[in-house]
Amino acid sequence: WDARGADEYRGEKVLTARGGHIPGAINFEWTAGMDRERQLRLREDLGAELERLGITRDKEIITHCQTHHRSGFTYLAAKALGYPRVKAYAGSWGEWGNHPDTPIE
Repeated sequence: WDARGADEYRGEKVLTARGGHIPGAINFEWTAGMDRERQLRLREDLGAELERLGITRDKEIITHCQTHHRSGFTYLAAKALGYPRVKAYAGSWGEWGNHPDTPIE
């Protein structure tokens, strides 16, 4: 689960040596999971929206962003929604995008 903005995910906004995203990552920007009408609580339909995107409970979900600040929210959101296999990639894109040998899309 790539919690960065769409422009970062597409490689249009580059904050590391290389732009793009980790192969297989699904982009859902972290604030899109918040309900602004309910004091930024999780959207009531967040689980359904994640399922629609392919972020499903049967998969191992690894959340990341640029520096693992934004993806801290997505990690907690997935846990709160009952996802059984959630991990956080602490190095996030800041590590992945600066490594010359990691695959990117």
